[in-house]
Amino acid sequence: QAPSPVPPPLPPPRVSLADPMADEEKKNPFTVLVCGGGNGAQVATAMYAARYDTIAVSLFADEAARWKAALGDDEYELTLDTGKVLKSRPDDITNDPSVAAKADCIILAVPSFAHGQYFEAFQPYIRKDCVIACMPARSGADILLSAKLKEKADDVIFVGFETLPWACRFTEWGRKATVLGTKGSILAAVTPVTKSGKAFAALQGLLGVFPSVSCSPTNLGISLRNPGAVIHPGVMYGRWCPEKWDGKALDEKPLFYQGVDDFTEKVLMGMTEEVQAVCRKMEKVVPGLDLSDACTLKQWYLDCYSGQMADTSTLKSCMNTNKAYNGLTHPCTGEPGNFLPDLKYRYLAEDVPTGLCFARGLAEILSLPTPWIDKVLIWAQKHIEMEILVDGKMKGKDVHKTRAPQGVGINTLDKFIALAKIEGSKGAAGGGLLSKLALCCSS
Repeated sequence: QAPSPVPPPLPPPRVSLADPMADEEKKNPFTVLVCGGGNGAQVATAMYAARYDTIAVSLFADEAARWKAALGDDEYELTLDTGKVLKSRPDDITNDPSVAAKADCIILAVPSFAHGQYFEAFQPYIRKDCVIACMPARSGADILLSAKLKEKADDVIFVGFETLPWACRFTEWGRKATVLGTKGSILAAVTPVTKSGKAFAALQGLLGVFPSVSCSPTNLGISLRNPGAVIHPGVMYGRWCPEKWDGKALDEKPLFYQGVDDFTEKVLMGMTEEVQAVCRKMEKVVPGLDLSDACTLKQWYLDCYSGQMADTSTLKSCMNTNKAYNGLTHPCTGEPGNFLPDLKYRYLAEDVPTGLCFARGLAEILSLPTPWIDKVLIWAQKHIEMEILVDGKMKGKDVHKTRAPQGVGINTLDKFIALAKIEGSKGAAGGGLLSKLALCCSS
């Protein structure tokens, strides 16, 4: 018997504009605000504007007007690390914070010291269930948001990212940029955790397939994981403190990471151990709280730079043999033969107030000693011309300019837990993968 003839393939379905599925995105508009005007903000704006209603917002001086003038009537050109070129145009570039009333999602790609300015400016206009993401959050951004948004903080969804999704740079300011590399995955945490499903769906949709956004159980874990809070001030202290530097100019800029010596390693080890003590005490007072992502500095190197370090036996060797750090030097002023350290560089000016001060302030609330952090902070605050730590307490006149909990009036553990919206994993026998999955799959 002859086989039955194979039926011809079905014709592709015809899709008309009357088809409700074809028009779904029009019926469900999504508006994203991107804050800032630097490399990361311009890349994010160009990437998101290719698909969604996108408004760029800069509150810094006349940056918005300059960017708008530079772009003119043209499209922004973004070259991806895949070689593809995106051309898009934001719906607006403005310094008017009232546009927050339109936003389903707000991305802050600004230096961490500017986060509070944006939170405060958006407060009168922000919509219920708006997703607010800081890339990166540094330390204590969730608490700062609660303090600045006040009663509205309970109506928004905060996402703290560990880092920017890409390495990128301008090729022509305000008009063209290039993505040099995209991270495979990045950590982020959501407050409240019950809104994780909504937040991660929106942010992964904006970012695309890569980087994959990995869930960290709490924003406190992101805050205490912050490697720059320890590495940058610690290495600066290790090279330029009075015990190590005689105040004379140098012929060459010393290596930063690859120049870490035994003394600096001791400083870094002391600081990271004090942060770990904070983590363990918090896990003790909040049963079920998982701060496993806030790992030691050495573990952070093993997690983030696997395969790039020739020797991983010690923290010092991890830093000295990391090929990603080849040639990176201390920030200096001057010229060859006459270099002096730049002690107002962001490694101190930003990482001390928005990183180290958070850990130090929380340690004080927990009544934990921090001799190494204190030593670095006392030295650093003189050079950045701030008064933060006075008589062993976070009570200096400039503490409100930092991310220390004391800077927003938090001096008790109960108040800290309430403002940070910290909860243990109910019924959890500890942290680990299962509790992370349970938290991150909440909707």
